[in-house]
Amino acid sequence: MKGDGDVPSGIDRGGVIVVSAPSGAGKTTLCRRLLAELPDIEFSVSHTTRPPRADEQDGVDYHFVDASAFEERRHRGEFIEWASVAGHLYGTSSAAVRQVTERGHDVLLDIDTQGAAAIRRLIPEAVHVFILPPGPEALRARLTGRHSETPGSLARRLELAREEVDKAPGYDFIVVNDDLEEAFDRLRSIVVATRSRRERQERRLGEVVAAFRAWRA
Repeated sequence: MKGDGDVPSGIDRGGVIVVSAPSGAGKTTLCRRLLAELPDIEFSVSHTTRPPRADEQDGVDYHFVDASAFEERRHRGEFIEWASVAGHLYGTSSAAVRQVTERGHDVLLDIDTQGAAAIRRLIPEAVHVFILPPGPEALRARLTGRHSETPGSLARRLELAREEVDKAPGYDFIVVNDDLEEAFDRLRSIVVATRSRRERQERRLGEVVAAFRAWRA
């Protein structure tokens, strides 16, 4: 992140990886696997006012808070971005993102398209990845397979998915989750490749260039 203090000597600042997708596209599965298998990347646990699902843990998947607690944090300026999605509030902690990147680790932000747009403005060097389902019928089948959607909530999620997919062309990378293994390989490759960007290697690049300039064969 730019403008957030000095990076400790000898440590390159980590990057910010933004991942968005419509509900049911497989984003959570892909992100969890990425965190489990790739070193030096940490998940930014967002705050939300929505109730937890059966398989979610407070402080792991989200910080689940009520609306008043969320608003208090928002008014104190604790969120680098926040958004209202499907009637619930979501926010990303500025301090948490800064702490991870200053340790030299990448931070993974699992956020919606509204939040991603805010991050694009505030952290222009962030890398944005959109996870696409192979099509609307496949997405409907995945959402129905959860057995947690009412007809009304299913219709709302599919309409929201249409709006979110329309934003996909504005992302840096697109991963179509038709085959889970292939989608994961692509997502992992994107993150690994971003670590070799010149701006992420400036300290090491400077050291090597200086060594060659000073070297006498």
